[in-house]
Amino acid sequence: MKTLTLLLTASLLLGSAINAAEIASAPKVADSRPQQTPPRIQLAILLDTSNSMDGLINQARTQLWKIVNELATTKCKDREPHLEVALYEYGNDSLSAATLHVRQVIGFTDNLDCVSEELYALTTNGGQEYCGAVIRRAVDDLDWSDSTADLKMIVIAGNEPFSQGPVDFRESCRSSIAKGITITTIHCGSEEDGIETGWKEGAAIAEGSYLCINQNEPIVTVPTPFDDKLSQLSIQVNATYLYFGDQKKAREQALRQEAQDTNAANSTPAAAADRALFKASRQYDRASGDLLNALANGRVKLKDLKDEELPAELRQLSKEKRQRLIESRRKERARIQQEIKTLSRQRQEFLAEAAEKAGDYPPHNTLDAAVLQAIREQAVRKQFTSPQN
Repeated sequence: MKTLTLLLTASLLLGSAINAAEIASAPKVADSRPQQTPPRIQLAILLDTSNSMDGLINQARTQLWKIVNELATTKCKDREPHLEVALYEYGNDSLSAATLHVRQVIGFTDNLDCVSEELYALTTNGGQEYCGAVIRRAVDDLDWSDSTADLKMIVIAGNEPFSQGPVDFRESCRSSIAKGITITTIHCGSEEDGIETGWKEGAAIAEGSYLCINQNEPIVTVPTPFDDKLSQLSIQVNATYLYFGDQKKAREQALRQEAQDTNAANSTPAAAADRALFKASRQYDRASGDLLNALANGRVKLKDLKDEELPAELRQLSKEKRQRLIESRRKERARIQQEIKTLSRQRQEFLAEAAEKAGDYPPHNTLDAAVLQAIREQAVRKQFTSPQN
């Protein structure tokens, strides 16, 4: 009996060892993105810049900061993503016919000041609107993430038939979804016309959303008691930035920051307030080329920078005084950003109450409402959580 028991025990142990070996050697299913890499949100915006699209471009300029604020607060399993935006224009007769009237305005960037700058530089003219061609360019040319877990979206807006041009939109849309990139189509016109001219079919093929807007709808904003203060804080926070590295580029970034403050303020008080909130986010600091952020995340060490790479404010200071100035700027920025966040929450509460009283006013058939709806629909499918989900 003892011998039998020993044999059974040995057999069980051997079986367990074999099972363990089989489990260890089996292929593992895992997220294709390394754990230390933050999740990414990539949004490519494709805008029709033909003659009839001035209203669309104006909506995009004015509502950019509202849209990216949603993305800045969207998370994936409690992790903050890295946000990148790209911009294309199409349908403009000023663009070369050899490119099928398509231009990459800016590739994927996390510097949203650059995106805003390019939006304000767009002009309309023409034209020949080839949706299939611009989608193909965006799918093929942009540096899309390889991770199946990242949120990758194309949003295309225009008003002419989706089937125009020599590139079959169906092939472009199939190529897009094969890479995990959804396409949301925003038809500037009636829902029925968009269905008849292929806009809904394009979205269906690429597993996106089909939406309609009125590109000429006046941008209506509700003034709040917090707008002026938020605009002032947005300007004040600029003084806390210390741009390092190539000082010519640093100066360009500082001027760009100021210019986009002015552009937002000249658009609407709401645009300036929305921009202030984005400037209070880590998404903005990450892309700014700012020394404070680079030191905080370990990208650089102060001792490793050459004098010509230092911000002008630091060059003539001793090591101790440099550290004191850096710490002073860090605290001041944190104070201003926290005040922006507090006032922004109060502003949102005010707007929510105003919306409840006003019903459907202001209108919800503009670009921002359509893009935000699409973002929320697509985010859920990738286990990203937006504030509204």
